[in-house]
Amino acid sequence: MDERWAVAPVEGGGALLVALHPDGQPAGPIRREPDLAAAIGSRPQVSRWVWRSTAEIYPRLLAAGVRVERCYDVECAEVLLLGHEGRLGEPRSAAAAWARLTDQPVPPDPPMRAAEPGEQSSLFEIESEPLPFEALLRVYADQLRRHQQAEYPERMRLLTASESSGMLIAAEMDRAGLPWSAETHRALLTELLGERYAGGGEPRRLTELAEQVSAAFGRRVRPDLPADVLKAFKQAGYQLTSTRRWELQTIDHPAVEPLIEYKKLYRIYTANGWSWLNDWVHDGRFRPGFVPGGTVSGRWITNGGGGLQIPKVIRRAVVADPGWRLVVADASQLEPRVLAAISRDPGLMEVAGNAADLYKAVSDKAFSGDRAMAKLAVLGAIYGQTSGDGLKNLAALRKRFPKAVAYVDDAARAGEEGRLVRTWLGRTCPPSGSQLDSAQLEGPPADEPQVDSRRARARGRFTRNFVVQGSAADWALLMMAALRQSIATYKAELVFFQHDEVIVHCPAEEADQVAAAIQAAGDLAGTLTFGATPTRFPFGTAIVQCYADAK
Repeated sequence: MDERWAVAPVEGGGALLVALHPDGQPAGPIRREPDLAAAIGSRPQVSRWVWRSTAEIYPRLLAAGVRVERCYDVECAEVLLLGHEGRLGEPRSAAAAWARLTDQPVPPDPPMRAAEPGEQSSLFEIESEPLPFEALLRVYADQLRRHQQAEYPERMRLLTASESSGMLIAAEMDRAGLPWSAETHRALLTELLGERYAGGGEPRRLTELAEQVSAAFGRRVRPDLPADVLKAFKQAGYQLTSTRRWELQTIDHPAVEPLIEYKKLYRIYTANGWSWLNDWVHDGRFRPGFVPGGTVSGRWITNGGGGLQIPKVIRRAVVADPGWRLVVADASQLEPRVLAAISRDPGLMEVAGNAADLYKAVSDKAFSGDRAMAKLAVLGAIYGQTSGDGLKNLAALRKRFPKAVAYVDDAARAGEEGRLVRTWLGRTCPPSGSQLDSAQLEGPPADEPQVDSRRARARGRFTRNFVVQGSAADWALLMMAALRQSIATYKAELVFFQHDEVIVHCPAEEADQVAAAIQAAGDLAGTLTFGATPTRFPFGTAIVQCYADAK
C-alpha cells in the first residue's frame, strides 16, 4: 500500500504532519509532534514522505539514525515540472510555486548556500522563509495535477520519483563519506611535489621545475602565469596561442619538458594539495556535497572539493577501511547502449543486447572490423561530429542503423529550430533564448543572422547529445535507487557516484554480493526506464582495497 504523509519541520525541532489521499489532499487532521525524527521514525508503514526539501530535513533525520525509504521532494519536482513546461530557469522554491498557483508576485530564489569544507550537509540548500504547511500541501496537489498534463505522465512521475530518491542517496553518501587515507595522501604529495619549505611557497619539486623553465629562457619566467610563458616563447621566436600540452609539444624548446611537468604537478598542488586535504578530509572521509541533477542534462555535480575530478594519481589515497573493500563499478559504453534503447533501432539493439564490446560489434556490421572507426562514428553521431571524416562515418552508420541516427538527427533539428527536447523520461532542455540556454551555448543571444545561425547549430549539437546523455542520467538515477534498496539490509554503504560509475564501501565478505547487486540494479533500471528492450547495461566491476587499483 502506498501510504503517503506530508511533513514540515517547525521551530524547536518539532514537526507538522498529515496523511494524504492519492490526489494529494489531506486524509485527516494536521498533527503537531514535538520531535521531527521521532515523528517519522515511529511510522515505518509510511511508504513515501512528502516534504519541501530533502536538504532541509534528511540530514537531520540521518543524524538521529532515521532512514527514509522514499520521499517526494517538492522543490526538486518543481524544477523538473517547470522544465517540462518550457519554463526552466524560473524560481523553483516552494514559495515561488505557491505564488504562481495563487497569482501572486513570484519571489526570486534565495542565493544557494555553497558547501563548507568538512561539513556533512549535502546538496545546494535553498534557504527561504517557511511556507505555511497548508500552502505546501496545495502546491503538492497541484504538482500531481501537472504530472497528468505531461507528454508522458507515467514517465514524468517516474522521473520526479527517481530524482527525489537521488536526493536521499546524495545525503546518505555525504554522511557516509568516501574513505580517504590522509596519511597516504600526505606521503603521495611529498613523493610527487617534494618537501614544503618553511614559511610557505611552492614545494621543492615545483621550485626546481620553475628554475629549469627560467633557465631555458635565460630570464625569470613564472610558469604558473600563462601570459608570462607566452611572452617568453614569443621573445624566443615561437608564436603560441595557449600553454596547453598539445600545443607545447608542437615546438622544440628546452623549456617545454619542465613546463609540462610543472603544469601537471601544479594542478595537483592547487587542486588536491595539503590545503585541500586539511579542508576537505576529516575523520578519514571526504564529503564533497553531491548535487543530483546539478546540470541541465541531469548529471550530478558536487558542491565543493572537486569531488568528480579526483586525479588518477590521487585515487591512491582512497582506501577502504580494514576488513572492508571498495566495489567500483563502471557502466560499459553506456551512451551508445542508451541510444539503442531510446531509438528502438533493431540493429543497434541487437548489438547492445550483448554484454561484449559494443564498438567491436558495430565495426563487424558496418565498418569492416575497424573498431576505431566504428567508435568514432557512434560517438560522432551522439556528439555532433558531422563534418569531414565524421560525415563519412555517419553515412556508413546511418546505412546500417537508420533509426538510431535519425533519432539524434531529429533531436538536433528540433534544437536548431528552438523547440523543446526531452530525455526519455521527460527531463527537458532549456527553451531557446533562455538565460540557461544562453549560458549552455556560451554567449549572449544575438540578432545578427550569422550569429543566430551559429547559435542554432550549436544548440542542435547540444540537443543531439542531450537526448542521449540525459536519458543515460535517467537510467543512472533508477539504477542508484534500485541499488540503494537492494543493499539496505547490508552493512555496505554507497559512497561515490559520477555519471556512469558507482563505488560501494562494504565488508570484504559482502563484496561479491554487492557486485551482483550493482549489475542487477543496472538490469532493472534498463527495464524500468526504457521498457522491455533487448539492450543490456553491463558493468565493469572491480573489488579493490584502493580506488587506484580499479583502473
